[in-house]
Amino acid sequence: MTTHSLQDKVVIVGGGAKNLGGLISREFARGGARVVVHYNSDSTRRDAEATVKAVKDIGGEAYATQGDLTRPANVAALFRQAKERFGGVDIAVNTVGKVLRKPIVETTEDEYDSMFDINAKAAYFFIKEAGRQLNDNGRIITVVTSLLAAFTDGYATYAGGKAPVEHFTRAAAKEFGPRGISVTAVGPGPMDTPFFYGQETPERVAFHKSQAMNGNLTRIEDIVPIIRFLATDGWWITGQTIFANGGYTTR
Repeated sequence: MTTHSLQDKVVIVGGGAKNLGGLISREFARGGARVVVHYNSDSTRRDAEATVKAVKDIGGEAYATQGDLTRPANVAALFRQAKERFGGVDIAVNTVGKVLRKPIVETTEDEYDSMFDINAKAAYFFIKEAGRQLNDNGRIITVVTSLLAAFTDGYATYAGGKAPVEHFTRAAAKEFGPRGISVTAVGPGPMDTPFFYGQETPERVAFHKSQAMNGNLTRIEDIVPIIRFLATDGWWITGQTIFANGGYTTR
């Protein structure tokens, strides 16, 4: 059996500064990868720098780079810079996303546009550039949401904005497959991070916890091994969305 290692692979982590993205950056580096830590806003710069330092402290290589990935030119620049710095890119993981919990009748056009720009458009052009610029036998992984398999209120623009990524993933898997590139999506359950709590009441948090094993929210530590598996030994999985949520939702 062939083991697919992270050693000396080059990994771009979209939204790689903190929370899930930050842990992916650190754990992939621990496996021997060289890491590009992307971040969006000035407020996240310090987190990105801390993640790069953590990588270097364990003897790894990393650098941080800022960019608004809703602009395709910035996505292209992200991949181009990584190739210039590290000689190529092997794995592209996109954790970028934005959550909004709001009734449809109260949602503004600006909110709709922002949600679909961040959750769908940025994901599309990230996959596009990965398909153009990854080395053969590369891996593309996008973080979506387990709400794609939920029947619930309030998250029309969040789950709706992530929903197209499932078809982007299927199409890209077919188009990039001849080069040995696998393309997958991972849908975590509600995660125990600030990303989640800002949208929910204590009562709804308790409900979400009650829907998964052991009454727990998904932890970022639950998701990183799955993403690592898809990037290495799980390479034969492609074109699929993996619902990793402790039984919170399924299809």
